Amino acid sequence: MPTYEFKCVDCGHLFERLLSISDNSKQKCPVCGKNTQRLISSGAGLIFKGSGFYVNDYRKKEKPEKKTDE
Repeated sequence: MPTYEFKCVDCGHLFERLLSISDNSKQKCPVCGKNTQRLISSGAGLIFKGSGFYVNDYRKKEKPEKKTDE
């Protein structure tokens, strides 16, 4: 579910809500109870949990050292 940012039209309070796309986008301010305006945001960054696929799956294998005749 995406996180949406809201700003109260009356008091200017900023807050976030986790809403389904099908949920009503009209929210009331938790501080004063007035109408809010949904803000356009850049969204959240990508979050990797755990050790990450890039370390385990796609890591380049070390090349074996060449033996030199000495």
